[in-house]
Amino acid sequence: MERIKRLFTVKTKFEAFLVIYALALGATERGVTYMQQYPGTGGQLLALACTGAVFMGGGMILDTLEYRRTYG
Repeated sequence: MERIKRLFTVKTKFEAFLVIYALALGATERGVTYMQQYPGTGGQLLALACTGAVFMGGGMILDTLEYRRTYG
């Protein structure tokens, strides 16, 4: 079980950036879908919320990685 757990643990900044990149791709795709489904300001706000979530999630991933590196 420990070996499987290690597969899903982000250990380096490179891995963190890969995860953030994947989140960003999904969020932009979802944002485009929102803009098509809800034309106008509503769709643009939902798309902005998708990209904002990636910024917050990416920051948390990087902060957590630094915390683990510092405090083990």
